[in-house]
Amino acid sequence: MKLPEQFLNSLKHISGFDEAAFVDLHSKDEKLTSIRLNPFKKVDLDFTLDNKIHWCESAFYLNERPAFTFDPLFHAGCYYVQEAGSMFLEHALRSSVDLTQQLAVLDLCAAPGGKSTLINSLITESSFLISNEVIKPRAEVLAHNLNKWGTCNSAVTNCDPQIFSKLDSVFDVIVADVPCSGSGLFRKQPEAVNEWSLDNVNLCCTRQKRIVGDCISSLKPGGIFIYSTCSYSKEENETNVEWMLNEFDLEFVEIPLDKNWNIIKTEFGYRFYPYLTKSEGFFCAVLKKKGEQQSDHSKKRKKYLFEEISKKEFEPLKDKVELKDDHKIFLFENNYKLVNVSLFDFMNQYGGNLYFKKTGTTIGELKHKDFLPHHELAQSIYLNSSFNRVELTKEQAIVFLRKENLVIKAEKGICLMTYKNQGLGWAKVLDNRINNYLPKEFRILNQTEF
Repeated sequence: MKLPEQFLNSLKHISGFDEAAFVDLHSKDEKLTSIRLNPFKKVDLDFTLDNKIHWCESAFYLNERPAFTFDPLFHAGCYYVQEAGSMFLEHALRSSVDLTQQLAVLDLCAAPGGKSTLINSLITESSFLISNEVIKPRAEVLAHNLNKWGTCNSAVTNCDPQIFSKLDSVFDVIVADVPCSGSGLFRKQPEAVNEWSLDNVNLCCTRQKRIVGDCISSLKPGGIFIYSTCSYSKEENETNVEWMLNEFDLEFVEIPLDKNWNIIKTEFGYRFYPYLTKSEGFFCAVLKKKGEQQSDHSKKRKKYLFEEISKKEFEPLKDKVELKDDHKIFLFENNYKLVNVSLFDFMNQYGGNLYFKKTGTTIGELKHKDFLPHHELAQSIYLNSSFNRVELTKEQAIVFLRKENLVIKAEKGICLMTYKNQGLGWAKVLDNRINNYLPKEFRILNQTEF
């Protein structure tokens, strides 16, 4: 891989940069694969986990890259394939936030969902997460990945970040993994080398400042703002953080590091170099908004946009979902939705300003008194055990996920298809065939033998 001379020259005076080691590493065809486990869906995977990632408790490097497409547990949301450096977000959060408290969290540039699923794994059940993505197709991928994670305390919004400037002092934590020039991913995406230029770096820097400026007012006094990029360029990293400290009422937060991690601390953040950290390039800074920390999440609603269903309306659903004390169910566009109280309150307070792509977990709908479960319910951790289940072999699970003709013996009616007791989707068993209800957009298209 031939790296641009202008790019290398721009990095020479940055802490920790070793040009010879950097160029040598990028000349090799080395690929890293790492995953993070879903703590809500504990199951034995079909490959070995013996090489932990230090800064993320449930994350591992893999010795070789499996065919994730043909692993039913990947489709069931039992783990997420994520770049190791970006999982440093967990250490940043644990070091700066009391995660035992009820929190309102915004993941501002959230697709495809790695950081959102990580955040969702760390916050309490009573907390809520708003994951935003401005590009519609990416927002759909984000929603799918959060649905697979199985919880009901997250929502996906498809909004320009500017809309969050209308939400004053709402969030305890904001995570902004902003769009960048992408130089930290040159090894994973070699085509990005040809797209790199100083002009693009400057363009990204301007966009990043706008994004931060749009959202910072929605952070509570005492709240934590985590800024990150997958760029090496100082303009997108330390220079931008210094601008934030001068422009807004923020202070830099130092977080502890194990020296064996080989992460480089600079004046305004933390840098990952792949010849030191066994990751791709990554930058992260933790900032705190000055002022007294707020803990009261309850705000008086001007009006209810969403109404909780009555006890009578809940009666047909009571054996479908495990409803906890801090859960609410409401009806939206004929579908019943499950959320926790704090997300429900947020939606009623601010839902008029936001476009929601996903809210909590969609349970299903009633048609002529018959309950039709939604695909999201199949992967929810709140699914009631009353449903008929069909445990599939790996081969049968792949057939189901391809929406091909599945031959099984099972009780008639709607059944949950599972692999290792993890929900994959719904099917209706009839006398002489099986109707596969897996949404076509989630089916496996690859016809390679696994």
